[in-house]
Amino acid sequence: MLFAEVIVDISVKSLDRPFQYRIPEQMEEQAVIGVPVIIPFGKGNRERKGFIVGLSNTPQYDINKTKAIIKVEKQGVAAESHLLSLAYWMKENYGATMNDAIKAVMPVRKEIQQKVERRIFPAFTEEKLREVRELFEKKHNVARVRLLDGLLGLKDLREEGLLYEDAVKMLNVPNKVIKEMEQLGIIRISSKRLYRNPLEEKRIADNRKRLNEGQQAIVDTFQKDYDSGVRKNYLIHGVTGSGKTEVYMNLIEHVIRNGQQAIMLIPEIALTFQTVNRFYGRFKEKVSVMHSRLSAGERYDQYQRVKNNEIQIIIGPRSALFAPFSNLGLIVIDEEHETSYQSDTMPKYHAREVAIQRAKMLSASVVAGSATPSLEAYYYCQTGKFQLFTLKERAGNAAFPTIQIVDLREEMKAKNYSIFSRTLQEKIEACLEKEEQIMLFINRRGYASFVSCRECGEAIRCESCSVSLKPHIYHGKVSLLKCHYCGAQKPMPVVCPFCGSRYIGTFGLGTQQVEEIVKKQFPQARVLRMDADTTSGKNGHSRILQAFAKKEADILVGTQMIVKGHDFSDVTLVGVLAADLSLNASDFRAAERTFALLAQAAGRAGRAEKPGDVVFQTYQPEHYSITCAAAGDYENFYRQEIAVRQMLHYPPISNILEVLVFSKEQKKTVLLSEQVHKIIGAEKEITILGPGDPVFAKLRDFYRRVLFVKAVRYQTLCEVKDRIEDFMQEQEEYKDCTVTFRFN
Repeated sequence: MLFAEVIVDISVKSLDRPFQYRIPEQMEEQAVIGVPVIIPFGKGNRERKGFIVGLSNTPQYDINKTKAIIKVEKQGVAAESHLLSLAYWMKENYGATMNDAIKAVMPVRKEIQQKVERRIFPAFTEEKLREVRELFEKKHNVARVRLLDGLLGLKDLREEGLLYEDAVKMLNVPNKVIKEMEQLGIIRISSKRLYRNPLEEKRIADNRKRLNEGQQAIVDTFQKDYDSGVRKNYLIHGVTGSGKTEVYMNLIEHVIRNGQQAIMLIPEIALTFQTVNRFYGRFKEKVSVMHSRLSAGERYDQYQRVKNNEIQIIIGPRSALFAPFSNLGLIVIDEEHETSYQSDTMPKYHAREVAIQRAKMLSASVVAGSATPSLEAYYYCQTGKFQLFTLKERAGNAAFPTIQIVDLREEMKAKNYSIFSRTLQEKIEACLEKEEQIMLFINRRGYASFVSCRECGEAIRCESCSVSLKPHIYHGKVSLLKCHYCGAQKPMPVVCPFCGSRYIGTFGLGTQQVEEIVKKQFPQARVLRMDADTTSGKNGHSRILQAFAKKEADILVGTQMIVKGHDFSDVTLVGVLAADLSLNASDFRAAERTFALLAQAAGRAGRAEKPGDVVFQTYQPEHYSITCAAAGDYENFYRQEIAVRQMLHYPPISNILEVLVFSKEQKKTVLLSEQVHKIIGAEKEITILGPGDPVFAKLRDFYRRVLFVKAVRYQTLCEVKDRIEDFMQEQEEYKDCTVTFRFN
């Protein structure tokens, strides 16, 4: 007798363990690890979905009391066994339920009806078919006659066949008549499964570029390691336009030539358009995509094609990491520094860390690449976890753009109150005259995000946490500033505490406002806007990018999605309207993200023969993240930023666990957050910030409180997480409260 260990599809901590079920004999062949099943659960034996995570011949309880599986979802999507092991690792490391983790590693969890092409073929020769037709005509069987006329009208009676749908819709032959004729042996029906393909049939040439010396050195080193059976993690630190994608394609080509598969992670769906075009030119039908904008049917079919080894390369954002390849050889993480690789839903995993773990389980390699690597990845190179490659020159001898920093304080003194500095206005007008393209970047859709002085440029920051304080509006005006790390707060100052100026206030500017101002100030320009509002829908990103690539617009206004990896040869000017927006975010990584955004934005200009210009507008022109981005000096930025992290014990020097407590009762939320603080305890190697209010103290009717726990050892934070989880399972009082975890 065979028994299954089943995780129930309920994300509740108290049920976060496998339950044993008896497998009926007739289901034993289908009941494999990873397959979804229907089980009776609880006292009322309600039918619930679950996943088989283990099989055994040994019963844990009395066989007579062990419930049996009701149904195996025969054509459901089974998880590969190593993906279930990965799910367990994620559960242990990120503080989720096993059910949450299984859902993360199974982006496709249910069967979608297959798309099938049916064709009708004659069972007789043409001569015999005509005899049968005459017989039906005499009997006035008009529908049968129409079907036979359709078959006789085919150019090749035996090979072509008549589409079943055409027979029903165009020839008006009822399904019943077709079935009867098949039973009479006059026709035969063939069925062929069709896969929904999210990629249009493309005729793209393989624009294989000859590698320069730096690129070839990376490829040679990787191939030598790979052929020797060495599997390592690598970081390619290459300036924008240095040809990292061409390197990735050469590495992937070597892996699939050796019979293995590859995953190419990109940070945004917006990047799919150009990336897929380049990969399709090289690899044709071997490549496909996986992302959230695909229809359920397209996602299901790509998943099945991967499992059937019909695809060797999958491209997509972080969920593509879980493509069910059984012989994975390489995971590439492009633009590794991007925040979109961090999941915001349970389990709150980071794709880089999960990729390293999956590669370790399958003896595969990880190649991360970025012009502005995250401090964590670069720190891994210093500690030997990654091997560093550097590309310092642009591919094809393209020149770096000229970058200019404009001090907005000086613009104010000159009584220029426009969102465009005088320099940027002149350059936009010159570009429009030359019929060249412009990208204007403002990393905000909303409104006020911080408080700063227009005279000296300083933002009001928390003295303990070195992050900007968030303005809170009461009775229609900002009266309080709060820190969302430690909970500290202070009243809104009337004058600047640094220079005494009265020009102090909230700062907020969004893409929609910028678009309206651009259209008024430059009425001759054709303008496109790209942000979360304009890219909704399945093809929202590619529609805007294709229009801009075809020069249907002169100016593209957008958020950070326009500065990530795009390559437009006619873009010669990039304007960053407010570099301070990201610099003054309430986040210890604000300087790092500012440097990355500015360097990436600058990299969009002058990528072909035409020289490029970049303008950074800022109230803090002396800040090292801005000066280093303008100079393209990552190493100098890293040295200064890592010194700040060491001083404040922030990652990657230390580790941080974010503990979020929420409930529909405000009092319970406050009490539980204080109780959690006590549970963590006052250990020497632990520092606790909070509890305090997060950015949204109330969200979707839930009150929220947050604590940040710092420790040098990651394992120490895992132990803290386990301690809090154990406490929550024992507490009846806080059953209606939730605690979630995120490792920063």
